[in-house]
Amino acid sequence: MSLSLFQGRSFLAEKDFTKEELEYLIDFSIHLKQLKKQNIPHRYLEGKNIALLFEKTSTRTRAAFTTAVIDLGAHPEYLGKNDIQLGKKESVEDTAIVLGSMFDGIEFRGFSQEIVEDLAKYSGVPVWNGLTDEWHPTQMIADFMTIKENFGYLEGITLVYVGDGRNNMANSLLVTGAILGVNVRICAPKSLFPSQEVTEYATEFATQSGSQLLITDDVAKAVCGANVLYTDVWVSMGEEDKFKERVELLMPYQINRDMIEKTGNANDDLIVLHCLPAFHDTKTEFGQMIFDTFGITEMEITDDIFRSEYGRQFEEAENRMHSIKAIMAATLGNLFIPKV
Repeated sequence: MSLSLFQGRSFLAEKDFTKEELEYLIDFSIHLKQLKKQNIPHRYLEGKNIALLFEKTSTRTRAAFTTAVIDLGAHPEYLGKNDIQLGKKESVEDTAIVLGSMFDGIEFRGFSQEIVEDLAKYSGVPVWNGLTDEWHPTQMIADFMTIKENFGYLEGITLVYVGDGRNNMANSLLVTGAILGVNVRICAPKSLFPSQEVTEYATEFATQSGSQLLITDDVAKAVCGANVLYTDVWVSMGEEDKFKERVELLMPYQINRDMIEKTGNANDDLIVLHCLPAFHDTKTEFGQMIFDTFGITEMEITDDIFRSEYGRQFEEAENRMHSIKAIMAATLGNLFIPKV
């Protein structure tokens, strides 16, 4: 594959990329991880300046982008919600033009997909979506990288996402898996099923890749034969008023020992992923609040499974750095990047 197909492009949503392009980014991420482990420099963005725009706070996304930028030889500049006037005192268009004149690339993590698309439209430089309410594409490269590292392949793997089926993670997993030929099942209450638009995107891609898709509220049916169980927090940022509703709706969709047994793969090929943070104990303010309010010590995943041999969430978190590095190098690098 010619890397000229990537250069100058933004990475806003997975649906904008082909199966071959996503596979390249996954394999390139694995290659860069190997270089990192061997202490081999890979400063493909030497001298570049990267703006990191964060409307939403983050541990992994900020840390991953910062270390990735530095490893690639560039300089990161963090701009939090109190540092920018995006859409408040200054339009997104004006902000994009200004930042595009000063920076070589822009990362955005926030609420609106429209904002990240406008940044790409007006800035004139590659823009990378660090998360919006609709999509989480940089997470997807890390997730499917982690799956490939554990199984050696992607096509034919069965991934089951359990929980809130309408959030950005469910959207991205359904569509990305469909593009890559991964069998994806979304298991959620009917009131939290993915939107028709997202389902139609995924179905169209699945007809091309051979991916088998399923959206159901039947836990036993969904998880039978699963290779990957995936979950996320039940209440996304900005939805803190929905804890009571989600706890009542989603307790049957908790990843626990019983669900592991229902897969039929408890002693075979099974891993558990979580994009983090996870409410698996009461060692956080939110965890303690949930216990005080609802009398439960765990939400989307039980502590024993989180800490078990199935858990790959910390490999997955580390892979954010390597995958983000691959995305930035491929879309912004103007030096030779090796075939993988």
